[in-house]
Amino acid sequence: MAIENRAFFLLTALFFLCCIKEGVSIKCWVCRSDSDPKCADPFDNSTVPITDCKQEPELEHLPGVRPTMCRKIRQKVNGEWRYFRSCAYMGEPGIEGDERFCLMRTGTYNIFMEYCTCNSKDGCNSAPYQYGNWLLLLIGLITTVRYVFVV
Repeated sequence: MAIENRAFFLLTALFFLCCIKEGVSIKCWVCRSDSDPKCADPFDNSTVPITDCKQEPELEHLPGVRPTMCRKIRQKVNGEWRYFRSCAYMGEPGIEGDERFCLMRTGTYNIFMEYCTCNSKDGCNSAPYQYGNWLLLLIGLITTVRYVFVV
């Protein structure tokens, strides 16, 4: 009887784990520091609602492309810093997939730009990347398997 209960518990847990799907939509902060000073760093989201990127309009020059990432742009023009946070339609998260690193560009006429793109979690264009969710899922799975087969 105890083995049947363990097997039922394991099958139920596996069923729910298989039902977890990764979302195709992400929520991002959307603001500009030239119209809202709280959009600059350090970021204060008290006046900025988070935006569901699937609600963003399709861009005329990118038909069929939907935003799947968040982007933060830090721009310095003639000594003045500006910040832009938005949904990103194209690009790669971080540099070679590592969201801790941002793409930097400099140009003539005292222009500097930094592009930070991420898709690790909702609102990732305001805070550093965190690995907690996958670690928590792994610990739960190991605990379940240990409980079913060892106890």
